[in-house]
Parts: sequence; C-alpha cells; structure tokens
Amino acid sequence: MTPDRRVAATAGALFIIATAASLASSAVEHPVLTGVASLARIPGNAGRVSAGGLMELVAAGASAGIAVSLYPVLRKRSEGLALGAVVFRGIEAVMYAVGAVITLSLPGVARQYAQAAAPGHGGIQAIGDALAGVRQDAILAGVLAYILGALMYYSVLYRSRLVPRWLPAWGIAAEVPMLIACLAAAFSGTPVTSYTTLILPIAVQEIALAAWLILRGFSPCAAQARIAAGPAPAGNPNAA
Repeated sequence: MTPDRRVAATAGALFIIATAASLASSAVEHPVLTGVASLARIPGNAGRVSAGGLMELVAAGASAGIAVSLYPVLRKRSEGLALGAVVFRGIEAVMYAVGAVITLSLPGVARQYAQAAAPGHGGIQAIGDALAGVRQDAILAGVLAYILGALMYYSVLYRSRLVPRWLPAWGIAAEVPMLIACLAAAFSGTPVTSYTTLILPIAVQEIALAAWLILRGFSPCAAQARIAAGPAPAGNPNAA
C-alpha cells in the first residue's frame, strides 16, 4: 500500500467513525438532555447519557484525526489550507471534548438533585442548567469550527481533483444548510443537533466520501500530475 493510499484509507475510516459517533451520541442523548426537567430524567437514563458522552469523545478524536491524516497529501497542493483545516478541526475537537466532559458530569449532578431536599433543588437545577448551556454552546462552537475546517480541505480536494469533483462540491454545498442550522440554533437557543434535516446532507456526503477514499483512494492521475509538475522554476515570474 502506497503512502497516499494509506492516507486515503485512514481518512475514510475516520470520516465514518466521526460521523457515526456524532449521530449516535445525538440519538442517545437528545431525548434525555433536551427540554425542561432534564435533571429529573437523567438518573433513570444515566447509562445512556454516559454512553453519549463517551461517543462525543470518540467523535472529537476522529474529527481532529481527519484533518491530521489528510495533511501530508493536501499540503502538497495548498499548505495554508491544509494547515488551516488541522487548526479548525482541532478547535472542533476541543469544543466537543468540553461538551463530552460536561455530559459525563451531568449524571452526578442529577444524583445530587434527586437526593437533595426540595429546598435545595433550585440551586442544583441552576448548576445543571448552567452546565447544559455551556455544553450546548461548546458543541455549537465546535460545529462552526468544523464547517470552516471542512470547507478548507474540500476546496483543496476540489481544485486538486484528488477525488471526483462532485464529492467535494457536494460537501461544500452541504455546509450551507449546516451553517443555517448553526445560525438557527444560536438565535433560538435550541441544540444544533435538533436540526436533523439540515445536518443530514453533510452526514450522507461524508459517508460517501469515506467509501470512495477507502475503496478507490486518491486519483492516480492527480497525484502523478503533481509529481510531473515538480517545483516551479526559480526566477520564473509566471510560476504559480
């Protein structure tokens, strides 16, 4: 297996892991953590909440790994955009990790709420609401960082023709409804994961891209064209 083929397979696997973990964590947590009186629901669903938090950690690691794994190939086409993708998807991973840590802490807060006398419920509920708000904001910030990072490597993939252009073009187009979901979540105060219809296009695209990278890898013609082009001659004012 060539280095480029190994990069493609690794990135494809990480795309699947990140997408699956994100969707699974949302499906597991959403019914419990969304809406009023969420602290009262958590003790009976502590296992689901903890599993969701662990899947958020998996998604965080895989998200950063995607840009890192693609970097050796993409930097040969655009080092700035490749590095930018690593930075923004790294920020995404940090925000997701913050959200995951808060998710894993909520069952403990919920137990205190359940065990406390009625007069103490108000203070514990305020703590729980504050943690839930920080978690929601962290995930929203992570999704915004993801959009920026993904647009960077999709731009490189589109220009370089390392994969068929319709795949990164689909990715760029699918980031538009994702951005709309972020803006709607920011102004409405609802979780960004609530906007399933707007998130679905990019989720499907990433699975399609992952399958292509795993089964086909990068286009040999694009890779050979880059090698054949070589470095630009020194002193050539028209060199790119």
